[in-house]
Amino acid sequence: MLSAYRKGSTRGSAQHAAIVRYLVAATLARGADAGAAAGLVLLAVSPATHLGDGAKAGALLAVGLTAPHLLGPWLARRLDGARDGRVVLAVAFGAYGGALAVATMLLGRASLALAAGAVVCAGACGPLLTGGLSSRLAGLAGSGDRAKRRAEGWDAVSYGLAGTLGPAVVAALAAMTTPVAGLLALAGAAVVAAAVVLTLPRGARPGGAEGDPLTVRAAVRLVAVHGPLRRVSAATAVTAFSFGGFAVIAVVLAERLGAGAGAGASLVAAFGLGNLAGSLLVTAVPLRGEPELLTSRTVAVMGAMLALCAIAPSFPLAVAAFALAGASNAPFMTATLAARSRYSPPRARAQVFVSLAGAKVASASAGTAVAGAAIGLGPRALLAAGAALTAGAAAGTVLDRRREGELARSSSAPG
Repeated sequence: MLSAYRKGSTRGSAQHAAIVRYLVAATLARGADAGAAAGLVLLAVSPATHLGDGAKAGALLAVGLTAPHLLGPWLARRLDGARDGRVVLAVAFGAYGGALAVATMLLGRASLALAAGAVVCAGACGPLLTGGLSSRLAGLAGSGDRAKRRAEGWDAVSYGLAGTLGPAVVAALAAMTTPVAGLLALAGAAVVAAAVVLTLPRGARPGGAEGDPLTVRAAVRLVAVHGPLRRVSAATAVTAFSFGGFAVIAVVLAERLGAGAGAGASLVAAFGLGNLAGSLLVTAVPLRGEPELLTSRTVAVMGAMLALCAIAPSFPLAVAAFALAGASNAPFMTATLAARSRYSPPRARAQVFVSLAGAKVASASAGTAVAGAAIGLGPRALLAAGAALTAGAAAGTVLDRRREGELARSSSAPG
């Protein structure tokens, strides 16, 4: 009995150490990804690059970094079929860092097309830094729903930390030295993350999968026809669209509330801090229940928090509302990670993770573009529209689940 206890204790310690290394790699890699777009824009508008229209060039580079996420499922298929997924991830992380460093050194010293090409190469690796890495977490978390939910909570923490630290580091280094230093620091973080990933346990192929991974077409079709995956995917896309324009809306809302446009950064920071606090809470107290149902409930809460942001009468209350909106995002993120892990078939796990992550990035970009184009309607109107859209997504998942249940009952009825 004592031997079994020691063996279990040793196994538990090894799992905890692996999770810590995973979180280090995830925070470094995702921090690089989160800060790269801001760093490229800062470098493009810098006088040192001598670009004619730095703002347009920076926007082009930012698009070049995010658009290749649509290629994610094809890259993820390689991860699904790899004997050792660590190598695939490490190569992607290293390539991201290398391509970002090359783009940084080329911008302003060579043609914009060459720098943009390097940025696109980095962006193509981006899906493996997010969804691709998350698809490996289930193999490290150990058995039991509680252990997996706690690990997924920590994964959400890594996203929150990365989204805060990445842009902050590049902005701080750009202010103290030049944007080049900030971008090279991000590139170095991605390379370090590649080295850390190789120290993770090799593990088996996801879920003990045998045979070739599903084709990309089959994996995408699976997301569309499998009820829980379809509903979680739709909820993810709609909420990402609703929250995509938060930064644009925050600037105008702060100005309307008399705090000045510069105070918009405080609203964005409040959202980020709320998200981080919420992530720590769901890690300490893991969510319970079916992931799909949790997703529907957390989407409804997010809609309510957006409504609070829309009706905040003063700047301090707006800060509190934005913090609550960020906090509501944390359990939603954890629930969607749990849903991907629970409902993904072993031979398409990475493709499902990356497909949902890609849909989220694309929807958030569309939300940012729409918010920028429609900001003349006023920030409160846009927040109210986002709240209605998010609440509609929650209702849609419930209705679709009921419809699917009724069809299943009618098809199984005698006669």
